[in-house]
Amino acid sequence: MVHMYQDQKSDLRPVERVQTGVRIEKRLLKVMKGLAEYHDMSLGDLIEGVVLHAFEGKCAFGSDSLKLVAELKKIYNLDLDSSASHKMVERKPHARRRS
Repeated sequence: MVHMYQDQKSDLRPVERVQTGVRIEKRLLKVMKGLAEYHDMSLGDLIEGVVLHAFEGKCAFGSDSLKLVAELKKIYNLDLDSSASHKMVERKPHARRRS
């Protein structure tokens, strides 16, 4: 993944960012946070980069980053792949025990 701040200052594009609350699978988030931390970038910057690449049908990651993703998936027990993207359902919360 190319760090977003490596470009020349003349290539910078002013944008307006908004704060959002997004629900995301817990282990997937952990892998994304780990990848962002490894590349010394914010989670938001990582997501923007991945989505912009996806919109053009490109992979946002090089071979080294893909190896890191595989390692992080093992660490966080993330067994999901792209085939799960429209099949995930929310677990029902555990019932609280009364004491």
